[in-house]
Amino acid sequence: MKIKSFNIVFVSALIWGVVGCSEDLLDEKPPHLITTESLYVNLAGFESGLNGLYALVRQEREGRSGGNSLRTDMFMTGTDNIVPNHSGNFSQVAERWNTHNTPFDAEISGNFEWLYQIVNAANTIINQAEERSDVDWSGGSATDEENKNRVVAEAKALRAWAYRHLTYGWGDVPLSLEESLGSSLKTDWERTPVAKVREQMEEDWLFAEQHLDVEPKVRGKISKGAVQHYLAELYLAMDKPDLALEWADKCINTPEYKLITERYGVRSGEDGVPFMDMFYDGNSNREEGNTEALWVWQWEFETIGGGGSIMRRWQTTRYETINVGGVRPLQYTLERGGRGIGRIAPTKWAIDLYEDGDDRGSHFAIRKFFVLKDAAENAPAEADRLPPGMNYGDTIKLNWDNDITATNRGRLDWPFSRKFDSTPITNLQHNYHFNDQVYLRLGETYLIKAEAEFRLGFNDAAAETINVLRRRANASEVTGADIDLDFILDERSRELLFEEHRRHTLVRTGKWLERVKLYNHNGGQVATQRDALFPIPQSVIDANLTKVMPQNPDY
Repeated sequence: MKIKSFNIVFVSALIWGVVGCSEDLLDEKPPHLITTESLYVNLAGFESGLNGLYALVRQEREGRSGGNSLRTDMFMTGTDNIVPNHSGNFSQVAERWNTHNTPFDAEISGNFEWLYQIVNAANTIINQAEERSDVDWSGGSATDEENKNRVVAEAKALRAWAYRHLTYGWGDVPLSLEESLGSSLKTDWERTPVAKVREQMEEDWLFAEQHLDVEPKVRGKISKGAVQHYLAELYLAMDKPDLALEWADKCINTPEYKLITERYGVRSGEDGVPFMDMFYDGNSNREEGNTEALWVWQWEFETIGGGGSIMRRWQTTRYETINVGGVRPLQYTLERGGRGIGRIAPTKWAIDLYEDGDDRGSHFAIRKFFVLKDAAENAPAEADRLPPGMNYGDTIKLNWDNDITATNRGRLDWPFSRKFDSTPITNLQHNYHFNDQVYLRLGETYLIKAEAEFRLGFNDAAAETINVLRRRANASEVTGADIDLDFILDERSRELLFEEHRRHTLVRTGKWLERVKLYNHNGGQVATQRDALFPIPQSVIDANLTKVMPQNPDY
């Protein structure tokens, strides 16, 4: 029996209990085993494989080790706008680059291996679909060819998505396009130049763009618009701003995709701002009114396969432990989003970046104070405890006068993003939250477009593209004279705080080290140029037994 290995060489992983056998064991075919040969025989089997692939992808926000480590942490933290607040997991790396950013770090190696699990799971689907002639592709209203192309398109789109993380994170990485068999593991992998990997990403996304729906028929699937967005970003990385502009415009000009500019949905009758409506539970999906969404990730409470996200837990502070006059006044409540552990936090620079009146920096978007509430207002939680001399209705203000540093981290009274405020009403202290989340949206596509226009010398056009977002947020408008790369990066922070993979953006633009040293006071001062790329895990180097795999410089 030959077991399929779901990474390059160093991990053996099973996806939804699927193993692959290329030979019979004593000519037996145990009916309880699902193999690649028995699974990938019809459209339903490929849909099951895709479900497993998407489940792997969603781990980015679900975390690893039982939710005790947020995978996307290493793509956001240790930048100009997000820093460690409580040390642990990747925060230890981002706080102590010089001593903790090493080839032996568990977060770095764990995420490298996870991404190659995704690559190999995608390769399995692609190879099985393209090489087998006995598949029954019938199903639904689409033709057999359309069903096959759509399945391959989804797998290729997600393979390129994984390589996006890998190339921004580690630079040159092995390019694998074949499913890895346990019977024939390679031990002579070579690191493929980034340019060549990006050519494959381009090929994958161009194929996917042809065969994916503008609005996927199943929630959680990647859309045509998401792929167009990723192509636009890719062309910026490839120094092809003309193509970046072309693909950004294709996405923006799709009639079904529109920015949210008016209140809608479940909280439209309450105080708030249009910018935040798309982040509320019940508003995130396109059929719920979110026309800005390009890709929405799905979770569901206490449902097999439903999963949950720890984005709220990771960046919401431990506000319940704030002490005022010897009293801990604040209860965990639904309105406050539940329990947080505050591993990471926005920098003081990021909080102060908003001008007065900018909805994106308002209390609706960033928690800057708490109001003491009685039992009726906190229900189903208990009433807040009143500190001496305070009454219900009084305000406890959060404090960001002094930035988070290595000597004052662990701040309980620090502001935090409200984009992930959610918790099960039955358990206000639950580690996970289960509302569907916008993963990629049109607002970021506008910023990709503005960067392409700037790189082409069209500063006035870039200003107008950015003004579309600023008008939505009630921020003052800018002119072409205001536009440079730093302004665009600032605007990305204002619009996409805790959404974008900020580290990737700064690495792509060559600004990571400069801006980390300027604005990050908990880790930025010990960062060096070597830290712009992570080290190749030592476990990977050691497993490449028959060929030396070079390490990134200075590790």
